[in-house]
Amino acid sequence: MTTNEILSPRTAARQVAAPRSRAQRVARESGLVLAGTAAVALIGQLALPLPFTPVPVTLGTLAALGVGGLLGSRRGVLSVLLLAGLAAVGAPVLAGWSGGVTASFGYVLGYALAAAVAGRATVRSGGAGRGLVVRVGLMLLASALVYVPGVLWLMAATGMGLGAALGAGVAPFLLGDLLKSLVAAGVLGRQIS
Repeated sequence: MTTNEILSPRTAARQVAAPRSRAQRVARESGLVLAGTAAVALIGQLALPLPFTPVPVTLGTLAALGVGGLLGSRRGVLSVLLLAGLAAVGAPVLAGWSGGVTASFGYVLGYALAAAVAGRATVRSGGAGRGLVVRVGLMLLASALVYVPGVLWLMAATGMGLGAALGAGVAPFLLGDLLKSLVAAGVLGRQIS
């Protein structure tokens, strides 16, 4: 490009915001993934233990939806997988500043599924109106997907049968996850490019 060429404001903004070298792109992507991991870890600290289940009520699902929706599927999944890896080696990144592979660890793995679908929700839904309906549907699906590895892990870790695991690991969380999905769908509209 020569100095005489005039760029549109949009093109100029993209060139300023876009990292120029491979090292800059890797540093930017790594920073976004680390920020996503930190967000899920910090937001997930807001927790309410329930006496009848080893699974606490947390804002972790909302954080996974937000990170996936804001950063996109790939970065969101990487953020959650990094969180899960840190937790697995004992880093205090889970609710209550705990770590380890606990009976509720499957829900952490489910956050990766939620982040993947939430990332698609902000790409596919477009603007207002119909876009919001699509985003709400995808956020509800994303929240529901957390239950699949969560319940399976809960059953394996505790020896619960399917009915008991659904009662302890799904039923108490349905209303909260519905609300989290609606909040994420209403707040998120665009991803960081």
